Amino acid sequence: MKYDLDHRIARATALAEVYPAAREILTFYRELAVFQKSVSEDLRARPETDVRALVRYFPALLDVVSRNGPPQLTSFAGVNLDTSAKQEEILLACWEGDAAADPASSGAGRFYARALLQPYAEYLASRGNIQRDAAEPRCPFCNGLPVVGVLRGEGDGAKRSLLCSLCATEWLYRRVICPSCGEENKDKLPVFMADQIAHVRVDACDTCQTYVKSVDLTKDGHAVPVVDELATVALNIWAEEHGYSKFEPNLLGM
Repeated sequence: MKYDLDHRIARATALAEVYPAAREILTFYRELAVFQKSVSEDLRARPETDVRALVRYFPALLDVVSRNGPPQLTSFAGVNLDTSAKQEEILLACWEGDAAADPASSGAGRFYARALLQPYAEYLASRGNIQRDAAEPRCPFCNGLPVVGVLRGEGDGAKRSLLCSLCATEWLYRRVICPSCGEENKDKLPVFMADQIAHVRVDACDTCQTYVKSVDLTKDGHAVPVVDELATVALNIWAEEHGYSKFEPNLLGM
């Protein structure tokens, strides 16, 4: 099942009441998702496939961030995104995977580019024929890295899929394997959970010291993985305090 932006907006609103510590993060994300929905609808109405066309949405994105986001993002934009040429540069650098490009390689630069590229990539993915049982650690559509795992019931256990951090494509992936380094020894793949967040867990790897969070839909069928992953930032803090680094950050860089 693919969770559209309406599902994400509604879930962010609901979880902001459940997780007070993450309320500010979820409120900001909700406003971003509302913005992304408007971009998605506009792209589909045109229809638009040139990534450079996303520059026209920058003023609206900058307004959302100035009203709801942290000051450092606004400060970054004032210096690095004050012209359409700079805005196009950052979009192209992120889309083409140029990690050395400046300022797209910074956390703030990545945020602005991805806030626009996500609805664009989702739109392109909706037009494609995707092999969802590819069983690789990268997205079978855009080659992006997974932002979260998804567990669904199957027989007496659960099957796992991964959710792309860019185009939101979901594809099947083996449960007992690290998507970062390919470790398969279950003794080196610890799982950590917190009682108060029973449906979200940390899937860690002691070989490469990375982790991916997984959302277990058998424990909470109302969960929207990309939002529940974002809401449970306490698990990120726990994992990083124990020496693990997240395999792929979410939109907000966490």
